Amino acid sequence: MIKSIVAKWWAKRNYLKTQKWVQNPIETQEKILKQLVQQAKNTSFGKDHRFDQISDSNTFSQRVPIRDYEGLRPYIDRMVAGDSDVLWPGKPTFFAKTSGTTSGTKWIPLTKASLPFHIQAAREALLNYIYQSGSADFISGKQIFLQGSPELTQKNGVSVGRLSGIVAHFVPSYLQKSRLPSWETNCIDDWETKVDAIVEETLQEDMRLISGIPSWVQMYFERLQAKTGKPISEIFPNFSVFVYGGVNFEPYRAGFEKLMGKKIDSVELFPASEGFIAYQDQLEDKGLLLLLNHGIYYEFIEADKFYEENPVRHTLKTVALGVNYVLILSTNAGLWGYNLGDTIQFTSLHPFRIIVSGRIKHFISAFGEHVIGSEVEQALQTAIKETPETIVINEFTVAPQISPKAGLPYHEWLIEFDTPPKDMNAFRMRIDESMQQKNIYYYDLIVGKVLQPLVIQPIAKDGFTKYMKTVGKLGGQNKVPRLSNDRKIADGLQAYIAR
Repeated sequence: MIKSIVAKWWAKRNYLKTQKWVQNPIETQEKILKQLVQQAKNTSFGKDHRFDQISDSNTFSQRVPIRDYEGLRPYIDRMVAGDSDVLWPGKPTFFAKTSGTTSGTKWIPLTKASLPFHIQAAREALLNYIYQSGSADFISGKQIFLQGSPELTQKNGVSVGRLSGIVAHFVPSYLQKSRLPSWETNCIDDWETKVDAIVEETLQEDMRLISGIPSWVQMYFERLQAKTGKPISEIFPNFSVFVYGGVNFEPYRAGFEKLMGKKIDSVELFPASEGFIAYQDQLEDKGLLLLLNHGIYYEFIEADKFYEENPVRHTLKTVALGVNYVLILSTNAGLWGYNLGDTIQFTSLHPFRIIVSGRIKHFISAFGEHVIGSEVEQALQTAIKETPETIVINEFTVAPQISPKAGLPYHEWLIEFDTPPKDMNAFRMRIDESMQQKNIYYYDLIVGKVLQPLVIQPIAKDGFTKYMKTVGKLGGQNKVPRLSNDRKIADGLQAYIAR
C-alpha cells in the first residue's frame, strides 16, 4: 500500500515535470541543439565541422551532412581504437554492440551524458503509465524483462555489450528484489535454454509486468502454457501490464490475448542503441510521445525524397501529419546528423506524437510501388477485422516474387498462423484490396496487370523461430523485418512452408 501511494505521488510529479518541455517543444529542441554543439565544439568532429560557428539549426544543417553508421565509421573506428574527444568529449562509457545488415558489427557509443537518458526514459514511461491508469499494482509484485545477456567484454578500456544487457547493470535498487529473471539466467547465451530457465524461475512467482519484444514474449508464454496447460491469466492472475518495443504489437495482439485468456494494458516504447526516442503516453492513443528533452536533437526528411541530392531537412517547426519521414538524430553520445534507418509519421503536433512506419531500407519497390511497413501491417489488420472468424497470426514477412514459375509477378506474404482463416483465398483478397486502397502505386500495378494479387504462403508452426535460429538471430532484441525488397528472407523460409 505504501509503495503504491509513493509511486502515484512520484508519477504525478513526473507528469508535471514532463509537461514543462511538452508545452514548449520548439524552444526545448533549440536549447538541446545549442547544448550539444557547445559541448562538442572541441572534439575532432566539432573542429572538422566548425561547431564554434554554429548558432542555429540552419547553420547546423549546412555544416553537418546526413550520415548513416558507415558515414560516421571513420570517427567511430578511432573511438573503438581508444582515442578520446572524437565525437563527444572524453571516451564512451560503453559501446552497445549491434549487428547491421551492411556494416557487420556496429559499435554504438554510450557516453556519461547519454546513458542516464536511456534509464530515465524507461522510468518515465512506467511512471506515466501509473499516472494515466491510476494503478500502481505492478510495483507490489514481480516484473520480468526479457533481454540480452548482461555480461560485458572490454574493447580498449571501454565496456561492450548489448544495450539491454548494459541497462541491466543500472536497474534501480527499489526494483532489484522484484526483478526477474535472475542474473545467472540472464547470462545464458542459448535463447531456447534461457526461455526454459525463465519459465522455471517465474512459474510460481506473482508476475505483474512483463517486458520484451512480442515474438519472444510469445515464445515464453507458449512454453508456460505447454508446461501447465493453463492460460497465462491463471498462471499469473495479477499480470496487468505488457511493455514492448521494436515492432508493432497489433499483429500479435490476438495471439497474446488467446494465450493470456484476458485483455491487459500495453505500453509501447521506442528505444534504440542510439537513443531512447519515444514512449506511449496515452493508454488509448497509439501515438508515441517524442522525447524532446532527452539529449537528442531531431531532424526529419521526407522518405520519398530521401535519396535526392539535397533533400529538405525539416525540424519540428515544419513537419506535417501523416507524412513518412526518415528520422535523423544528433545526440549526446556523439552521433551527428545520424540516419537511424527508421521511418516515422506524426499522429499529433500538439504534443508531438509519432508512430514508427517502417525502415527506409525495408520496403518493396521491385516494380515502383514503394510499399512500406505500416501499409502491410494495416492491411493485414483490416483483413483480420473483416473476417468473420477469429484469425491469430504468430509472425509474417513480405517479399516480391519477380520471376514466378507461371503467371504475373506478385508480392509473397509468408505468414505463420496460430489460427488460420477458413477461406484462405478470401482472406488473401481482403489483404490485397486493403493494400490497393492504401498504396495507389500498388493499385495501378494490379489494375494495369503488371502484378497479380498477392500470394500467401502459410509457414509451419515455429517456422520463423527455426529460420531465425539458422541465421543466428534467435531471441534477444532480434526481429524479423516486415518486408524486404529482395528474396533473402523469403527464400530462407521456403524450407518451413506448411505442407
